[in-house]
Amino acid sequence: MRFDSLLAGNFGSLHETIAEWQQLLGKLDALRRQADDGMRAKAFKADWAGVNAAVTREFIAKTAGEFGDARTQATTICGILRDTHGELARFHEQLVAAVNRATAKDLAVRDTGDGGFTVTVRSAHPGQEAEGPHRAPEKGAHDVHELKAEIQRILNQAAESDDSAAEALRLVVDQAKYGFSEARYRDRDSAARAVRAAKEVAALVKKDPAAVTNTELARVNGMLAKYRNDPLFAEKFATDAGPRTILEFYAGVADPFGPTHDPARGEQAKQLQRNLGLVLGTATRSDSARMESWERKMVDLGAPRLGIAAAGGPHGFVVMSNLMRFGNYDDQFLNNYGDELVAYDKKHNVKDLNPWINNTSQGDLNFWGGNDRGRDPMTGFLQALGHNPDAATQFFSRPAGAEGPVSTADDLSENLTYLAKDRLWSPDAPPVGGDSRHVAGLDAFGHALEAATTGYAYDSSELTRTGTDAGGDTGGDTRSPGDPDRRTAATAGVMEQVAYLYGSPDGAKLLHGQPELGDSLGRIASAHIDDINWALSENDPDSMFANADHARFGRVNAAHFLSTLGQNPDAYAAISTAEKVYTASMLEAQVSADGKIDEGGARAAVKIGAEVHGTIDQARANQVEAEGLKKDADYNKAMEERAGWIQLGSGAAIAAGVAFLPAAPAVGLAATLVPLATDTGSAVAEELVNKAISGWSETSQEQHSNDLKEQVKEQRDRIYEHGKLTTDEPLKNFREKHGIRSEEIFGQDLGDSRDIGYSKGCDWEDRTGNPSETS
Repeated sequence: MRFDSLLAGNFGSLHETIAEWQQLLGKLDALRRQADDGMRAKAFKADWAGVNAAVTREFIAKTAGEFGDARTQATTICGILRDTHGELARFHEQLVAAVNRATAKDLAVRDTGDGGFTVTVRSAHPGQEAEGPHRAPEKGAHDVHELKAEIQRILNQAAESDDSAAEALRLVVDQAKYGFSEARYRDRDSAARAVRAAKEVAALVKKDPAAVTNTELARVNGMLAKYRNDPLFAEKFATDAGPRTILEFYAGVADPFGPTHDPARGEQAKQLQRNLGLVLGTATRSDSARMESWERKMVDLGAPRLGIAAAGGPHGFVVMSNLMRFGNYDDQFLNNYGDELVAYDKKHNVKDLNPWINNTSQGDLNFWGGNDRGRDPMTGFLQALGHNPDAATQFFSRPAGAEGPVSTADDLSENLTYLAKDRLWSPDAPPVGGDSRHVAGLDAFGHALEAATTGYAYDSSELTRTGTDAGGDTGGDTRSPGDPDRRTAATAGVMEQVAYLYGSPDGAKLLHGQPELGDSLGRIASAHIDDINWALSENDPDSMFANADHARFGRVNAAHFLSTLGQNPDAYAAISTAEKVYTASMLEAQVSADGKIDEGGARAAVKIGAEVHGTIDQARANQVEAEGLKKDADYNKAMEERAGWIQLGSGAAIAAGVAFLPAAPAVGLAATLVPLATDTGSAVAEELVNKAISGWSETSQEQHSNDLKEQVKEQRDRIYEHGKLTTDEPLKNFREKHGIRSEEIFGQDLGDSRDIGYSKGCDWEDRTGNPSETS
């Protein structure tokens, strides 16, 4: 800070600028409210179809969100300017007071013309002062020294205030290349504290990991956790430390072959994995040139080994993939990273020569998974996609130029094809206490597909409307909070590929070799159960199931997709539950406000719902015949876990046409999204859905014959019996609620529709479904 600038400082213009910013805040606030309550609200209420619904509505949501971001950025800028104005004005007053005191002490303060100053003792005779700057007679030396120190302290404080404000303003403005930054700070001090903290943590990370004490490591974790969502902190930390230093630091701290075994340090390393991942995710969402350079360097560091002794000298991909399991990352960064990882992985995808999981690769860098040591970087990357839905949808999007229905392998994403069909997956469980048959990478692949097809992070707290995400903060969604159905034309494109791939002739064989995908595919199908019902109605545009914006599978492909999923207990249980919920809501949608029932619509709802159940029940029966009675026990176990929702007192949450079936962590069951066909009030819809998921009957395995074939036949009969009871539940509840007697013509019609639909599903599956696979 220049002495002359602060002494003569006139902050009137800055005061006027702040006043203008405050006026702008009021205008932006009004525009934000208009955008939210007007433009966005109307867009989501509009009965649009086709391109308008799939593209325009999302564009309007993002545009409306920009008004909120503009106000946020303006608030931050105004706060920084206001605080800086106040501090500089105070430092100006202190400097003027110090100079005035100099006269009383017979001292002279002079401007040197280059921003500096001198302090001298005035001569006893006017016009004659001590010669030379900062020189004084012996008797005034003490006063000169004190005044010089005071003035320099004021200038230093003013410079720090000015510099920190300038740095914070640059970081805020650079966050967004287009549009506005989401960085939010109440005042200059909070922004400055974030930047200072980032510098402190970056300095610690630059130290030799082996030399970092547990106390220092705890300090790093504490700061990272505190500022994990702070954009200025995240960018400043990431760019100051640099990508290579961050990777080497984490590998060094997490090194399982460190000099000593220290449980406390192990816990610090575990938290460091999560905290670093969350902060780096926040940093990548900045559009600044500094972060764009950081991201390019991080991708370039992926393929080569880091050249360090720690953790066996891992590849950059191995370290970064373990960090990105947590956090909300920039979509393009994840896709660029993933493209390079897949390209490298393809070159080394050789049987019995896994480049990641082998005897020479022993650097376990993942602390968050019993069957996942973190040696395969594809696992961590796919977990990252599972937490970043838009990035996942982009990663699995159809090839450029692909249009119309997915009908050949050429219509599939190369990434999807490689991961589902071509990649050689290996277990990565620890030798002690792990399940050597479980492939964690396939679990992560399923999570990525869930995110890509539903628009939700696979473990999002929004799916249960409670708690926090396992992956940390994965927000940043631009859609309206009142629009819980996040399916778009892009997610539909991925869903159509998944249905084609696993509904293909070798789809059942594919899933049988990837049982870890069963639960994810079941949740994916559940989230698109309305589209499956529409497909079984031949995708008739005039069907009551029709939705022009959703996925189109075609009847045959949808039936084959169900055929495959029916062979997996977890997928079967998810679809069975979802179809009950959807059928119940579709039946209720046929009742008008005055209580009149569209009887044709009700019959169609029952028939198609029963056809879905008939298809998966026949697939289940055929699988039991192929694999034996033990297989049916697996189906019962999967269904029993879902019955635990009600036994544990956990009901479904309802939000604008979507039901969120709760998670049951005790049995490893994730939350499931199921679309509803009715806009019935929340309380009524909750009762409707909870009744649908409360009923469950086990296919008892009491055998009355010693002949194995006869035992299997008895069990198949019980499966059909169970299936009819399942399809009868929504029908029974509907009849009871609306006073429909089973003996009257309409009641009989509903029962006949159920029987026709169920038989049709069973017959089709038995004749043309995908063959059952065995080990």
